[in-house]
Amino acid sequence: MILMGQKMTPAYPKEYVKTAPLKQQRAWEHERKWNGKEEWLTPPYILKALGEFDLDPCAPKFRPWDIARKHYTIDDNGLMQKWTGRVWLNPPYGTQTKLWLAKMAGHGNGIALIYARTETQMFFRYIWQAADGIMFLRRRLRFYTMNGEPAKAPCGAPSVLVAYGKENAECLRKCWLDGKYIALIPS
Repeated sequence: MILMGQKMTPAYPKEYVKTAPLKQQRAWEHERKWNGKEEWLTPPYILKALGEFDLDPCAPKFRPWDIARKHYTIDDNGLMQKWTGRVWLNPPYGTQTKLWLAKMAGHGNGIALIYARTETQMFFRYIWQAADGIMFLRRRLRFYTMNGEPAKAPCGAPSVLVAYGKENAECLRKCWLDGKYIALIPS
């Protein structure tokens, strides 16, 4: 029993506890910049399973395949543009992810691919309270490089697909991707 004021000693030596340097401990980093690249493409099999999209507001300037009928790149600033139709959102993973999810929640028609950080304030606000369905993918994804090749290693965290709008939730429920679908009731 530990009494108030006593320090608890860990059951394992401190040298076994590995922590990243403070500057690397930011939540929602999309792949550490281990290869110097910030842009990663959604695996094509995911897009094939989910059908056609009208807009990709986070598209790379140069891409080996089109993700939607219309694309906004960093030059267009997709956050500032009007979104129409069914949106595919694979946002920058970092401190701005919440801005993209806020816009998607307001738009209400599309599917987002993000890390499954279910405990974060962002997840509670823009997914648990705003989305119509989610699908936790069984394995960690291997995103693709700008050359159209799979990354050498899986990404750094589990991923989740987030559906906004009943039709997109139904799409997730019926798709053949390996994972677990959960219907949500937006509040």
